[in-house]
Amino acid sequence: MLAVLALLFVTASASAQHNHAGMKSKIVVPEGAPYTAADVDFMQGMIAHHAQAIYMSRMAEAHGANPRVLRLATKIDQSQVAEIRIMQEWLLHYGQTAPDTGSWRGMTMVGMLTEEQLKELDAARGVDFDRAFLTMMILHHEGALVMVKDLFASPRAGQEVDVNVFANDVVAVQTAEIGIMRQMLSQLADK
Repeated sequence: MLAVLALLFVTASASAQHNHAGMKSKIVVPEGAPYTAADVDFMQGMIAHHAQAIYMSRMAEAHGANPRVLRLATKIDQSQVAEIRIMQEWLLHYGQTAPDTGSWRGMTMVGMLTEEQLKELDAARGVDFDRAFLTMMILHHEGALVMVKDLFASPRAGQEVDVNVFANDVVAVQTAEIGIMRQMLSQLADK
């Protein structure tokens, strides 16, 4: 089992060239492949994006999140850990670099929190944490939706079945979670 996990969390190659700032990997797509460089870029970038959401979610318990926020954070954590494994397996299946879950650190891409924002979230406790977490996770999720939109705007991208299903699942799940988080935020404002 540990060998499988080690394989899944392969560190990104230092020799690579990736479109996401802070991440370097060269994408080579063989002629006739059922996927595009944009598909690979999306999967690699979404691993980093999900990893930061997991990092944020794991703060909830220690920062005194209310039970509803804690349940949502736990759900985000659990679902995105599983999705990272799916993306890493897809990348490895096609001979591409599969970034590890630390790949988000120092990255700048849509929806990613800055170091300042992460410090602000880490400093918050109780209801202040709840507000900061919900506000920042909404922004984070909105960034993922932009990533999917950009994927489908790329020529021939998003047509490989697993990428297509995954990208559409991201839209469905994260759009629903944004709605839930907005509702939770409005209930906090009433208090």
